[in-house]
Amino acid sequence: MNPMEAAEACGAHILSLLTAPNATLALSGGTTPKPMFEYMARAAFDWSHVHIFWVDERAVPPDHEQSNYRLIEEHLIRPARIPPRNVHRIYGELEPEQAARRYESDLRDHFDGGLPRFDVIHLGMGADGHTASLFPGEPLVDDREGLVAAVYVPKIPQWRITLLPGVLLAAHHIAVLAAGGDKKSALQHVFEGPYAPSQYPAQIIAHHARQATWFLDSPNPAATIGSVSY
Repeated sequence: MNPMEAAEACGAHILSLLTAPNATLALSGGTTPKPMFEYMARAAFDWSHVHIFWVDERAVPPDHEQSNYRLIEEHLIRPARIPPRNVHRIYGELEPEQAARRYESDLRDHFDGGLPRFDVIHLGMGADGHTASLFPGEPLVDDREGLVAAVYVPKIPQWRITLLPGVLLAAHHIAVLAAGGDKKSALQHVFEGPYAPSQYPAQIIAHHARQATWFLDSPNPAATIGSVSY
């Protein structure tokens, strides 16, 4: 399976899970899922009952080239004609802490004040093993109580707003698209290395998610601990 096929398989899997009357889906950005969004936009699917959220966002305006909102708006929301009332973006143009507080408030309003339980959360994984905007060395990888945080990523350098592990792990389903040859080493550590989420944050998903499906473009040891890989 090549990266395009992995992306489309991931998109088809996500759509198959969005069956609830008011389904909730949190999406990640980056370059890998672009063909996934395009596939989902082309699919014969009724988006009127699905509410779209973001896993993370860069601290940039929505029209910025690095904006996850812009990516998803251009390749999924607009072509699929998803109703604006169903789109719940992170306001990356605000001061990072303010953006995090606003997004947390939006989540609490939508999920009646409790811990959000998304029907599906889509995640990616970087070559360094990060997922969402939880990068190696980020102490919030151990946070199971908070919902959203503003985090500073020194290696980029950039502020980001991200969902926290407690929200990720509460999802009914997680779909991880981790295609690309640059991910091979990190995937090996995530699935076969010692548990060290401060070094490889994606391990929190591989080891603790209740239902996670990994979409890969090459054979991988993911299957050895019970996750499904394609």
